[in-house]
Amino acid sequence: MKKNILILTTLLVVGLSNAQNVQDVVRSSTDEPIGTARYLAMSGAFTALGGDLTSVGINPASSAVFLSGSGSVTLGILDKSNDTFYGNTLARGIETDAALNQAGGVFVFNHQDENSPWKKFTIGLNFDNTNNYDNFLTANGLSNTSISNFFLNAAQGIPLELLQLQGVETITELYSFLGETEGVAAQNAFLGFQGFLIDPVEDVPSNTSYLNAVNGSSFDQEYTQQTSGYSGKYTLNIGAQYTENLYFGINLNSHTIEYRERKTFQENNNETNATVDFVLFEENLISLGSGFSAQLGAIAKIKNNMRIGISYETPTWYEISEETTQFLGTVSDLEDRDLRLDPGVVNVFQTHQLKTPGKLQVGAAYVFGKKGLISFDYAVKDYSNISLEILNNKTPFQTLNSEISNNLTTAATYKLGGEYRYNNMRFRAGTRFEESPYKDKTELDDLSGFSLGFGYNFGNYTFDIGYSFAEQSNSQVVYNGLANDIATERIENNILFTVGFNL
Repeated sequence: MKKNILILTTLLVVGLSNAQNVQDVVRSSTDEPIGTARYLAMSGAFTALGGDLTSVGINPASSAVFLSGSGSVTLGILDKSNDTFYGNTLARGIETDAALNQAGGVFVFNHQDENSPWKKFTIGLNFDNTNNYDNFLTANGLSNTSISNFFLNAAQGIPLELLQLQGVETITELYSFLGETEGVAAQNAFLGFQGFLIDPVEDVPSNTSYLNAVNGSSFDQEYTQQTSGYSGKYTLNIGAQYTENLYFGINLNSHTIEYRERKTFQENNNETNATVDFVLFEENLISLGSGFSAQLGAIAKIKNNMRIGISYETPTWYEISEETTQFLGTVSDLEDRDLRLDPGVVNVFQTHQLKTPGKLQVGAAYVFGKKGLISFDYAVKDYSNISLEILNNKTPFQTLNSEISNNLTTAATYKLGGEYRYNNMRFRAGTRFEESPYKDKTELDDLSGFSLGFGYNFGNYTFDIGYSFAEQSNSQVVYNGLANDIATERIENNILFTVGFNL
C-alpha cells in the first residue's frame, strides 16, 4: 500500500476520529455552585430567592426581586487536593488557583403607572465562572502489567505495512498520514511499533496481529495529570414583577469552555534482562468550545413568608474544537537503544457539536421577616441524553453515544441554605448533596459538601465572604491494558470575596 502522499504541513493533521470520551462530556456538562460569596455560602439554594447576581443564572425571575439597581464583583481562591491510590501506594497532588468568579449588574425600571399590575421590569448582565478546571493529580506504584499493553490493543487489526516507514519516509510524515486516514488508534499503534513495545505475529505486510515485546512482571509506574482552564456563562436577563406576588424572567446564555490537559506516564521495568527498561509517554490536549442555552423561571410569594420557585434551562449546544500532541520515549540497556519518537505534529480534530442535558430546578424558601431565611433546592439532569455529532451526522460518534447512554443516568442535586441577619451583619451556612451521573458509582461517587459565610451591609455597598468544602471519590482507568486503576479521594476548598454596590 502506497503511503508516500504529499504532506502540505508537518505540524497539522486533521483526524477522522475524535478525542472525546465519557469523562470529557461529563466534565463539560457539570457546574459548581460558585459565583458570588453569598451564593456559595448558602450552597447555591437560590431557586426561590433573589437579590443575588448568581441566583439570576439559576432562576431568571430572581432579577425581578431586586428593589433597585445593583452590581457585584467576586474574586475567589480554589484549593484542590487529590489523594490517589495506585498499586497500594498513596500519593497526593495539590493545586491552588485564584480567579475572577463573577461580575455583573441588574438595572431596575419601576412602572410609572401605580395602578398597573406590572410593578417593574429588570435587565441584567452577568458573568459566572461555572467550573474551574485547574487541578493536579499524581499517582505511582507497582504494577504487573506494562503500558505496552495499551499500544498492543490499539494495534490489533491494523496492517503491518501501515506501521512501517517506506523508503525515505519520516516519522512525522507517516504519523500525519495515519491521523488523516486511520485515526488516533493507528497513531498509537505506530508509536508502539516504532518504539519496540510490540511485535507482529508474522513479519509480512498483511499481518494484523501483534504480540507484546516487553518482558517482565514488575513495573514501577508514575502518572501525572495537570489540567487548567474554566467554563464560563455570560447571561443576558430580562425580568418582570406582576402584582405583589409573582416574578418572571428569561435568560439567554452564552457559554465558553477552555480546557488544557497534560498527561505523563513513566515506567521502569524491574526485570533483570528487560527488553525495554524505561518508557515515557506524554499526551497533551487543548479543548475549546462555545455554546448557547436559554432559561425560563418564575417565583411566587405564598402569603408573606413563603416563596416557591421553578426554572428550566434548555440543553446547551456547544461547538467543540480539539488539538492533541504525543511523545514516546523508550530505553533498552539490553539492546543499547535510547529512542525518542516526537512526531512534531498537532492533531487538529474536526469541530463537532456537543449537546449537554437540560436542567429542571424547583425550590422553596421561608423568610423570617427581617431576621433571616432558609431555602431548599432540588435539581435534576438526565446525563444519558448527552450526544455528539458532526454537522447533523452522529455516525462518527455512534460508539461513544452508546457508551454515554449505557453508562450515564439521571442525577439529582439537593441544596439547603440559610441566612441569619443581625443589624448590618449576615451569617450564612449551607449543605449540598449531588448524585453521581454514572450508573456505576465506582467511576464517580456522589458528592457531598457544606458551606459557611459572612456579610456586612455598609449601605451603598456590601462585602461578603463565603467558604465551601466538598469531597468526592472516583476510580479512573489510566490506560486500557493496565491492571491498576487510580482510586482518588478529591477535596475542594473554595473561598470567595464579593463586593456589591448600588447602580
